[in-house]
Amino acid sequence: MVNINQSREFRKLHRQIAPILFIPLLLSALTGIGYRLGRSWFGMPKDTGKIFMNIHQGTFLGKPLEPIYVSLVGLGLIGLVITGLVMIKKSQQSRSSKAQSKLTVRSIHSIIAPIVFLPLFASAITGIAFRVGESWLGLSEEQIKFLMTIHQGSYFGSFGKPIYVLLVGLGLIAMLFTGISMTGIFRQRRSQVTKSEQIDD
Repeated sequence: MVNINQSREFRKLHRQIAPILFIPLLLSALTGIGYRLGRSWFGMPKDTGKIFMNIHQGTFLGKPLEPIYVSLVGLGLIGLVITGLVMIKKSQQSRSSKAQSKLTVRSIHSIIAPIVFLPLFASAITGIAFRVGESWLGLSEEQIKFLMTIHQGSYFGSFGKPIYVLLVGLGLIAMLFTGISMTGIFRQRRSQVTKSEQIDD
């Protein structure tokens, strides 16, 4: 059972991690969707697809840093997923006796989170394991091919795989934008801009 203090710590950790990972996770989602749909539906050339994968995996940082980048982003996503679910569970318990509130950014975030939890968790774990296994453990692609099968939803077949990637990617993007709006960063920036404009006047 998570007490109030633990819940506050989870919320604090969640809000600290989210802004840091916003850009890396957004790039990961967009390039993952772009690569899979491009290759599966639009005949994207391999050279173009490689550019998407270089961004997706952080290859632009250099080969030695690629597994570190993937691991940090993946572990960050896992941290967000776990702390987020704990927060949502606690929030639902506290509102169980109250009437349902109107649809807000927070409620949308809370609705999407349990739906995308398992796919995002599986995607993060398999992405880390594949990159670390190939880069640091010297495993061949054949040996760890099953990880990419899970990562990309290949078990849904050639028709279902791009749809799976699209839905998971859009789910992550929705979580990122609803989550970042809840941190109040945009409101803070707007207030800072307004203050600076008032000073200039």
